Amino acid sequence: MSAYRDKDPRIHGIQSKIRVVPNFPKPGIMFQDITTLLLDPKAFKDTVDLFVERYKGKNISVVAGIEARGFIFGTPIALEIGAKFVPLRKPNKLPGKVISEEYELEYGRDCLEMHLGAVEPGERALVVDDLIATGGTLCAAMKLLERAGAEVVECACVIELPDLKGRERLNGKPLYVLLESY
Repeated sequence: MSAYRDKDPRIHGIQSKIRVVPNFPKPGIMFQDITTLLLDPKAFKDTVDLFVERYKGKNISVVAGIEARGFIFGTPIALEIGAKFVPLRKPNKLPGKVISEEYELEYGRDCLEMHLGAVEPGERALVVDDLIATGGTLCAAMKLLERAGAEVVECACVIELPDLKGRERLNGKPLYVLLESY
């Protein structure tokens, strides 16, 4: 499900603020640059509001944002729905004890970490990132939260690249996106 498919009138304004940068960071990649969206306060607010409207009243106690762009969208969503924000970071960025989840990328391996004790068993979690491509990062985030005992309610992304089939890797876990990009 996505607001794009539902034709919310705010979507056009959001979509028009995302810059596509060809051949970045390497040849053949069409980079979806959300920094231009952040420069427009109305489009940025509309983006956050669409997520807040979806999740307010859903008893979500944790919003987990994936480094780094998931922090940008996840933090205001968490504040507005009355949930705590839990950063999911790359290795060696969090002080203290952490739990980790490694995952495969198309070009190698990576890892996400979360503070031990940041999430309690039984908490309802939302995972937020700017974009889903192959789905590897979202899958690692869900595994990390579930290992801590959380119930992952849904994943939320501003943009989906459906040709890369990341949604299929989520094993049926709901994914909400605002925009699709081909």
